[in-house]
Amino acid sequence: MIRSLLVVTGAVFAAILFSTASFAAPANASSSSAAADSQTTESHGSTTVPAKTYTSQETLQAANDFFGGTTQGLATAIQKVFAELGQPNAYITGNEGAGALIVGLRYGAGTLQYRGGGSMPVFWQGPSVGWDFGGNASKVFMLVYDLQTTDQLFQRYPGVNGSLYLVAGVGLNYLRRDGVTIAPIRTGVGLRAGANVGYISFNRTRDWNPF
Repeated sequence: MIRSLLVVTGAVFAAILFSTASFAAPANASSSSAAADSQTTESHGSTTVPAKTYTSQETLQAANDFFGGTTQGLATAIQKVFAELGQPNAYITGNEGAGALIVGLRYGAGTLQYRGGGSMPVFWQGPSVGWDFGGNASKVFMLVYDLQTTDQLFQRYPGVNGSLYLVAGVGLNYLRRDGVTIAPIRTGVGLRAGANVGYISFNRTRDWNPF
């Protein structure tokens, strides 16, 4: 009964949030260096993700292009991730909606970008423990570490306890499973979504069930 109510609540939140922002997979916000990579887009099957990584300068430029500007908070958050995890071999740019009623819920859609291998659309959703009521829609920039194949992305990633980091209007936390770490970076109203303990499930197609 409760599970069904949460699924219905999630669908209602998602409908509201998706109507307030464009959740189509966005155009790639790659850096000038990444733009030289092959830009093929895959939809089915699994592809090996090259181990070649993005530098901090390239990552900051990609984030700047995506968010439309660089703030001190954004630069500090990226520096922190690089200091703790090193260079990512992929990243995701996308839009995310989140809300909290009985339980926090989030839904998102974006593009996975990796070196030399083009890009592919991705979707994600999941429950969390919300701090407050209401909803928001925002952009999210995720750094991806040690991803070996695209198939490896499509699973459930629990949040890493104690990984939440907030600085100057920018939020950062870590998700981790089977050796792959994902570091979502959110700004502004997106901070509430990232400040919850839960998990995110990544999929090839949109799924309204947050579980």
